[in-house]
Amino acid sequence: MVSSDTLFGIFLSIQTAAGFLGNGLLFTFYMYTLLILPRQKKPADGILAHLTLANALTLVFRGVPHIILSFGIRPALDDIGCKTVLYVQRVTRCISLNTTSLQSTFQAVTIAPRNYKWSWLKKKISTLIQPSLALFWVINMVLYSEVIVNIVARGNVTDATCGYYTQICKYTSCDDQVVVTILSTMFIQDLFFLFLMAWNSVYMMTVLSRHHKTAQHVRSRTSSSRSSPEHKATHIVLILVCCFVFCHWSNIFLIMYTELIGTRSWQLENVNNFISSFYPTIVPFVLIKNENRISRMNFISTRSRVFSP
Repeated sequence: MVSSDTLFGIFLSIQTAAGFLGNGLLFTFYMYTLLILPRQKKPADGILAHLTLANALTLVFRGVPHIILSFGIRPALDDIGCKTVLYVQRVTRCISLNTTSLQSTFQAVTIAPRNYKWSWLKKKISTLIQPSLALFWVINMVLYSEVIVNIVARGNVTDATCGYYTQICKYTSCDDQVVVTILSTMFIQDLFFLFLMAWNSVYMMTVLSRHHKTAQHVRSRTSSSRSSPEHKATHIVLILVCCFVFCHWSNIFLIMYTELIGTRSWQLENVNNFISSFYPTIVPFVLIKNENRISRMNFISTRSRVFSP
């Protein structure tokens, strides 16, 4: 009979492989478009390229160690390995949060009416995307540099430790002030970007609602039945934001529940990891389904013309 840990490992393997493949293909597509086909690029391509890269790295560095553990094998991670795995996990998780928030902000500004008080951002927001993305990477890499200092490998499973620890890594510092400072900074950053996503989502839904009411007064069936590319993109962003918020709050709820019961349940940790990996897994498939450039096979046909003799 297959154990629950092995069954979890199978599901997590499928999830990680599918998510990594989808994000990897999309990242290749966006980079190919940005570098080789600049005439076909869209302003949001840079945001989505960063999002898919962060998601792919998150899936690999979070999923692979837990997959190995679920099959009863202890990963051979030393101190450097633990530092690398947890550092990349935390940085890319926040990059995913930041870029999703930036994407929602970009879309909200894009569909804003011309008479809106923030409409002046329409012309400037495209030039602010790349500096914002670079700033996100720098801030998070600096913020989580403490992982490089304080995370080490656990000698064995029964190795007693205080504070944060996993089945293979542990936090060496037991200074409560340091822990509170780090957790407070993470919480404030998460709360700010989640609030920004929520505000943008409410605004976009308001704009779409007004557009729908206006379209009802239009008698032409063609004009009322077709949805503009901006509105399609807005629906995509709203779906991604809802998925992210659901996964994020589910993750927080499970962490709080674990702390309240006072004992570490690795089965619950497995469920938490599976839910945490849901957003980076689902993102590429939502984007691919609604990416007209892929559905029309422009990418493949253009590549064939470029490399044909």
